[in-house]
Amino acid sequence: MKMPPFQLHSPSNIEEAFEIASSLGKAGREFDWVAGGTDLLPNYKWHLNSKSDVISLALVSELNVLTETHIGAMVRLHDLAESEKTHAIVRKAAESVASTLIRRSATVGGNLCLDTRCFWFNQTEDWRESIDWCHKCDCGTEADCRVIPNQNTLCVATYQADLAPSLMCLGATIHLASKKGRRSMPMDDFFQLDGMTRNVLGEGEIVTHVTLPEDISEWDGDYQKLRQRESWDFPEAGVAVAWKKGENGISGLRVATTGLESIPGLHKEESEIALEDWRGKESVDELAESVRKSVKPVLNTWFPPSYRRKMVRVLTRRACAGMLEDSP
Repeated sequence: MKMPPFQLHSPSNIEEAFEIASSLGKAGREFDWVAGGTDLLPNYKWHLNSKSDVISLALVSELNVLTETHIGAMVRLHDLAESEKTHAIVRKAAESVASTLIRRSATVGGNLCLDTRCFWFNQTEDWRESIDWCHKCDCGTEADCRVIPNQNTLCVATYQADLAPSLMCLGATIHLASKKGRRSMPMDDFFQLDGMTRNVLGEGEIVTHVTLPEDISEWDGDYQKLRQRESWDFPEAGVAVAWKKGENGISGLRVATTGLESIPGLHKEESEIALEDWRGKESVDELAESVRKSVKPVLNTWFPPSYRRKMVRVLTRRACAGMLEDSP
């Protein structure tokens, strides 16, 4: 596919990046931020919501910091997966993304802000035009949603990125910045239940980094993923589980999912109920079933919703296997 024309801007620091974004905004020119470009550039080739300007963050060095509790937005997934500083559950999620070649370009910020996907949207421009467009495609058509007909107010495209659930389970905080200032929030507050808006990022705002609490060394966990092919595809379902051991057994438990709805989900209530009356394998089975019931996938990815929900239960059990081995 032929790439649509756009002007590339390459600021050397974050202040310069915001100045460029501000200038473009005042001129009424739409733009995208690009990190590794492994999702944005293929979408541009398919003519999916391309903009006239693109601002690259590749040269902004402050976004590349990686420590045990600080993960910069421009840290490559390959480096995250290979670093001894990375928590085991985050490393497992990072190394499950796509292929080695893609992980060497893809970034943490890009993965967290990954565009939602839907097999009505992720098609060529000619194909979308043949179905009278889709609701998510920014064609000015006010087209109907093809997944849930007779409504054009909500996009149900699916969030299919891997890092978010693991970071949610570890109690991560995400940090944002723009010309107006900086702000932070828990990771699970970053996402918005709409396949078009996807998250709370404002105009000209970017993710700068993610921080993890000081007690992350006390948490263990696992990430399990359903996909078509072992080393390539987006998750059709993903389950992260984190647990904390105390003197009397499991003292902390968190579960999060991805690839099932327009946002990743942190299943607080289900985790709390399981922890209140912990009975080992029996509690894991009940937790897996309650998580399965809580997710609501729709028919817009490769596997049908019924199968993906069924596999959520299986993936939850698999992710909890290490916890049962560690329990007294």
